[in-house]
Amino acid sequence: MRTSSTLLLFLLIFTKTMTAQTVSQVTDPVEYVNVLMGTDSKPSLSNGNTYPAIALPWGMNFWMPQTGRMGDGWTYTYAADKIRGFKQTHQPSPWMNDYGQFAIMPVTGKIRFDENERASWFSHKSEIAKPYYYKVYLADHNVTTEIAPTERAARFRFTFPQTDSSSVVIDALDKGSFIKIIPGENKIIGYTTKNSGGVPDNFKNYFVLIFDKPFAHRTVFRGKQPESQLLELQADHVGAVVGFKTRKGEVVNVRVASSFISPEQAELNLNEIGPDPFETVAQKAKAAWNKELSRIKIEGGTVDQTRTFYSCLYRSLLFPRKFYEIDASKKVVHYSPYNGKVLPGYLFTDTGFWDTFRSLFPFLNLMYPTLNAQMQEGLVNAYKEGGWLPEWASPGLRNTMIGSNSASIVADAYLKGLRGYDINTLYEAVLKNSENEGPLDAVGRRGVQYYNKLGYVPYDVKINENAARTLEYAYADFTIYQLAKALKRPQAEIDRFAKRSQNYRNLFDSATGLMRGKNQDGTFQKPFNPFKWGDAFTEGNSWHYTWSVFHDVQGLIGLMGGPKNFVAKLDSVFTLPPVFDESYYGSVIHEIREMQIADMGNYAHGNQPIQHMIYLYNYAGAPWKTQYWVRETMNRLYLPTPDGYCGDEDNGQTSAWYVFSALGFYPVCPGTDQYVLGAPLFKKATLQLENGKKLIINAPTNSEKNRYVDAVKVNGKPYAANWLSHQALLQGGTVEFTMRPTPNQQRGTQPSAFPYSFSNEKR
Repeated sequence: MRTSSTLLLFLLIFTKTMTAQTVSQVTDPVEYVNVLMGTDSKPSLSNGNTYPAIALPWGMNFWMPQTGRMGDGWTYTYAADKIRGFKQTHQPSPWMNDYGQFAIMPVTGKIRFDENERASWFSHKSEIAKPYYYKVYLADHNVTTEIAPTERAARFRFTFPQTDSSSVVIDALDKGSFIKIIPGENKIIGYTTKNSGGVPDNFKNYFVLIFDKPFAHRTVFRGKQPESQLLELQADHVGAVVGFKTRKGEVVNVRVASSFISPEQAELNLNEIGPDPFETVAQKAKAAWNKELSRIKIEGGTVDQTRTFYSCLYRSLLFPRKFYEIDASKKVVHYSPYNGKVLPGYLFTDTGFWDTFRSLFPFLNLMYPTLNAQMQEGLVNAYKEGGWLPEWASPGLRNTMIGSNSASIVADAYLKGLRGYDINTLYEAVLKNSENEGPLDAVGRRGVQYYNKLGYVPYDVKINENAARTLEYAYADFTIYQLAKALKRPQAEIDRFAKRSQNYRNLFDSATGLMRGKNQDGTFQKPFNPFKWGDAFTEGNSWHYTWSVFHDVQGLIGLMGGPKNFVAKLDSVFTLPPVFDESYYGSVIHEIREMQIADMGNYAHGNQPIQHMIYLYNYAGAPWKTQYWVRETMNRLYLPTPDGYCGDEDNGQTSAWYVFSALGFYPVCPGTDQYVLGAPLFKKATLQLENGKKLIINAPTNSEKNRYVDAVKVNGKPYAANWLSHQALLQGGTVEFTMRPTPNQQRGTQPSAFPYSFSNEKR
């Protein structure tokens, strides 16, 4: 017994030592990525709602093991114990579900097409999951599956046992599909139409698979019914099973690609693999990931912090995905999910601007400006083809979330120096949004006539989430104001958006010090419960949305009675109990549950509206409180584990928050040049900027205890402000933080140190 206790104590000490061990140098960052981070999720509780995306950065096609049933948005969950197939996926989130999807599955024994019958037990102990390579042992079939991706294709490698009944299932799924077996070429072609919306009537994803072994037998399926006499079939749900006699350990290789344009283009996309063997494809994919991940090299964090950082960086480099292809003449072309035509130029998709305007797109503007310029060109094409900017694209217009946050995406990119695309057309698009409702609630601005006339969207006109819409429209108007100035638009136009940017004031209730829905007659909605989720707000309550004045924090401070009251109000978010009113939804939605269990009061980091709030202490002379809560949030709510997020990861937004925060600054207000200071997590971070310059962030005295900033130097000179300039960072150089274990309550306390606010702008 004593021996067992001693051994247990040793193991605990060893484990703690290993996780606390610092990483002095990262030379192979992709090996720190855990693609399973966030996969231990379910509809009632999101720990990320992610899946292991086996893909290239921003790749058109992702691959993943499929544990869920066909059509289930929770396609891979860590707690599952069976795999039904390996699916090509374009799913941005379980709530949006999938499109352009089909599944491949090796089996042995009797021919099985049905997803439940072909499913196999598996264990995470026999699973290797990396961005560039996936491997798993399928116990029921005694088969090992491996995957290596390219942007639009992939190589599969199946290792079979000795049997005359080895098979591979190709499931084109339901809702309309086609399959054709071409035995003489060891080839299968087909298409799938299964989708969740946002596509024209002619939508198809064409696929091609080429095997390196002749088929010993083949069968096409109509649903569960085999059609062994046929080689091709078109129906609601079709697929195929091809089989082989195999020796023990025999490997069957499959090259697979797809296209949204045509079967011929799918064959062209196979050229991404060319003659490369499996190992070469995997190594090229690994090199592609290391190239992008190495843009930021961190030093001096623990193993877990390093894993968390690169896992979050990986998630920040997946969406929006490329939705374009390279044709036979090497030109960039795309199938338009807006009008169904094949057209020239870039297109990207699978992102919701309500989430990603906050930090994901600012991150791209800092680290990947050329790529984001292509994304802006894609937005030009989307507007021309669909008539509106897509607020949530998957792959075309989807009717979810609120606001016209495309204005922020467009303005921030241009104001931070991105060029080479038609900014005037994009400005026309944001102007159209500012005056019109769209064909869907989530396109254009719902309630815009009220907003432009009254200065807010009323509570009592049957427009849901009206207060949230008002606040987000006001911020969008600020970004249009900024862009209008840069484009030298007429002064009357500039003034119009400057005035509208102040509409947030119309919802401030001085009696409660919070934002509140307002009726058409100018009275506030009654009764008012600031803990009520939804109703006037979007996936949050008044305590969360009151801070959505990104562009004029000083204006909000003035409404609250000054800095002291403002800081006390910020503090209250963390000291309040995690109480809530879920009556608007009729049940406790997962975002509420994630706030409740986080033990951070009413702070709901698992959802986007409040993620910037921690940084607002910098505007009121208490930057040390930002430093404390940023470190608390990183330490407590992010881990490199299957339950490693505290809510939906949301297409890189929650991950980009961590990446920025770990570096020591955050873009509170996209559409301005500033990043607001927090406190770095690592002793050193080196950012390789696209222009060839290096930005080095040094914090040599950083530690678990030393979380507070004592002093800052920029290029060796003392720096007093609570923000850093984007343009200055692009010049490279060194930002040095001196860290300490107790707050420095002198630095950053004067108004001259505070970040930008519209109310302080000299006009």
